[in-house]
Amino acid sequence: MRRPAALIAAAALLGACATPPPVPVDGGPVTSGRLSLRVEAAADRPAQGLTAAFELQGHAERGELRLLLPLGGLLAAARWAPGSALLDTPAGRQAFASLDELSLQTLGEVLPLAALPDWLAGRPWPGAAHQPGPDGFEQLGWQVDLARRAEGWVLARRDAPPAVMLRIRLDVPGA
Repeated sequence: MRRPAALIAAAALLGACATPPPVPVDGGPVTSGRLSLRVEAAADRPAQGLTAAFELQGHAERGELRLLLPLGGLLAAARWAPGSALLDTPAGRQAFASLDELSLQTLGEVLPLAALPDWLAGRPWPGAAHQPGPDGFEQLGWQVDLARRAEGWVLARRDAPPAVMLRIRLDVPGA
């Protein structure tokens, strides 16, 4: 689906109706907080943005990312395992071959969702090379800024067009 704004609006309207319980995922504690995603305009689409509470559990191979509305309703849940990724919204379920395909089809850009659990833990993802930097590291074409991680902030940006900024505020600073 190339219309993420329509997907988000539909999910927001239906999300207040019910929030299914999280699906247990082997692989670690739940990381939670708030995130803000901004994708700059491209030749074929306007700028896009999303702000939501989140819960993340798992790792690169198997996990779940839940996006929640302000009152706790489910906006979307992405679940992944080797060879598959599912996106559940109140409007239904979509299956994808990978997390990259899921993010490309729903947000119009490939986001490094497999790397996110490691990045939030304050370390590079072991699945790709990285370059250390003064306040974090560069990986997969993204600058990951950990300068304020002890205060609960993780910032990741991709400068290649269209530029993308992901700001995350963790509920448990430094966790």
